[in-house]
Amino acid sequence: MLKASTAATITTRNRHVLSPVCGRQMLGISRHPPGATSRTASHRLRSLVVRADVNWDAFRSRAELGLQGIQPRTAILHGPIKQFDFLVIGSGVAGLTYALKVAQHGSVAVITKDSASEGCTRYAQGGVCAVLDVEDSVENHVHDTIVAGAFLNDPQQPPTSSHNNHTHNNNPPTSRQLQSRYVVCREGPARVLELVTMGAEFTRNEDGTLHLTKEGGHSMRRIVHAADLTGAEIERALVATAKATPSIHFFEHHLAVDLVVDEFAGAAHCFGVDVLDQSSMEMTRFVGLSTMLACGGAGQVYPNTTNPHVTTGDGIAMAYRASANISNMEFVQFHPTALYTGPGLMPTPTTGDFVASRSLEFHAAAPRPAKPSAALTPATGSTFLITEAVRGEGGMLYNGAGERFMSRYDPERMELAPRDVVARAIHDQLRIRGESHVWLDISRQPADEVLHHFPNIALRCAEFGVDISLDPIPVVPAQHYTCGGVATGLLGDTNIQGLFAAGEVACSGLHGANRLASNSLLEGLVFAEKAINPSVAHAEHAMRHCGRQLHYAAASADFSGARAGRAPPATITAWAATKRAELRDMMWRSCGIVRRTHDLSKALDFIASLGVDLRAVRQHVGVSTELVELENLTTIAQLTVSCALQRKESRGLHYTLDYPQMDEAQRKPSMISMPLSSPYQLVSSNKTNNVRAKASASAMKLFPGVSKKKAPRDMAIRSIDE
Repeated sequence: MLKASTAATITTRNRHVLSPVCGRQMLGISRHPPGATSRTASHRLRSLVVRADVNWDAFRSRAELGLQGIQPRTAILHGPIKQFDFLVIGSGVAGLTYALKVAQHGSVAVITKDSASEGCTRYAQGGVCAVLDVEDSVENHVHDTIVAGAFLNDPQQPPTSSHNNHTHNNNPPTSRQLQSRYVVCREGPARVLELVTMGAEFTRNEDGTLHLTKEGGHSMRRIVHAADLTGAEIERALVATAKATPSIHFFEHHLAVDLVVDEFAGAAHCFGVDVLDQSSMEMTRFVGLSTMLACGGAGQVYPNTTNPHVTTGDGIAMAYRASANISNMEFVQFHPTALYTGPGLMPTPTTGDFVASRSLEFHAAAPRPAKPSAALTPATGSTFLITEAVRGEGGMLYNGAGERFMSRYDPERMELAPRDVVARAIHDQLRIRGESHVWLDISRQPADEVLHHFPNIALRCAEFGVDISLDPIPVVPAQHYTCGGVATGLLGDTNIQGLFAAGEVACSGLHGANRLASNSLLEGLVFAEKAINPSVAHAEHAMRHCGRQLHYAAASADFSGARAGRAPPATITAWAATKRAELRDMMWRSCGIVRRTHDLSKALDFIASLGVDLRAVRQHVGVSTELVELENLTTIAQLTVSCALQRKESRGLHYTLDYPQMDEAQRKPSMISMPLSSPYQLVSSNKTNNVRAKASASAMKLFPGVSKKKAPRDMAIRSIDE
């Protein structure tokens, strides 16, 4: 049973309003005016029970109808239909924060495609930023966020040539002008301290205060961290607390496939999600009143990424197929410093700036770690991140000649420039010099401080014969963060009623054209909190008014034929792996750090062809992790390339040689509002027939002698091929 809110009384002001979140306004949450008589929680819940009884088959069991008084409703956990008050897709910082707080109001299902602790949050090294220093201010944090975001996250403020002017007099925003940057920077300290209360153990100073470090793009020390394992510590605290909460139920190794969407009074509402149990290969429909997307980004669409294997853009792709608005997908952040473990590892520089200020005698006499006898394994897939904090604590970048090159690209901020600037600088050095990597050196700092601050990095680098207290670290840029995603308002709301999003899956507008270091964990914490009240309000709305739709959501589940979960044959598994590798390579060549319009257009041809192949394959093969992830990655590639072609300028993370300058007329978010009915609509009309014919012929070779059949559909299946 949905529980009463103690902080505010939730009412429905207008029975014709579709949702408590409509037009990015929160409706239905208000305090009673002075002198008004409020209903008691008991009376309020009784009215819900009476209303729900009218549609008992929609969301309540027969046994519950005989209950006297108000008792918590038990979630239905078994069978092809599972029912909960709240559904959470993802178990990172945003998903678990939301689950813990919404669990006070009803039953919660946390659906995650791997173990509960596996995800991007776990691998966040640097920290989470918050204004906790008396010399810092919210205004400074906002300013740093805007500058890093290339002013796309502040449509009202014109760019300034000064990066370090922090004495500006910003008037506080009015309620009408309130933007996500103010919400996050203002509420961030409370959310971070809440983690401390929950049991997260952050690095502290000798006096017991939180130790604050500095990262690129920040003007002040404001990064709270747990050595260099901040994300792992936050995830540990959240998972432990969530698993100790009785009303939260975990469904690990469950892959969300498609959202369950229906219309009520002319507006799209989300009533659940279809899920594949990857252990039993059975499909289940989870029916819920409010759904939170918090399943991370899409790093696996590139061949080299710091993201774990689970980041295949599932949440963004599902939302897009359900007609959610998608924004700013062209802004893909490549972290400048991922550990390079590929072939062609250069010897440590012995000339130039690298040796200018160090003692060669000491360096040569110091004990050396053993170097690998053979070439290191080429880096493919997930790579190890070297946190921004290494540069924040004095790390310097050098090319193969030992030259400290950042002065040529950003002489004012040097290594502490925002990530897009540093990544392009490294990319340029590698292009000019024909080298495979550059060097990041922090060995000039005291060894005990380096090893104390970065124990995990030291341990991982030692596996490759690198002692970070003595040696420079070989680094190269790698995909790190998806700044775009499902467009949300200040309450985590989307344009689909009952569907909320927070974390990397969402595009709140905070990051603009480039994310400021350590703003990601903070964003997830803040918007998960902001989504609680509207989620509870929408849940009450759905209980009162959407009984017929909830019933149909449960009754329409059909997991037969092509919608059944089954392990694919070996030929399909091999085909999916090959196409996935081709897609990732294409994205790096066409939509990487530096882009060209011609390459982006060619990429759309490839995506269109692959989309048609997927259509043919899906008509004959059931639901599997391999095919679902490939379809989602294809959708992500389609969205990223399409948004990149929309932007006729270079801004932040999007740099194109055809439009190398920023254009004030282009300072607005890119937006894709409706899914294309087929992927080959992206291709010009004179190419459509050829692309369709070639792709279909290629895919049908996998099924000789089998004719095409059009599969039935229900309201949850909105694939890229339909």
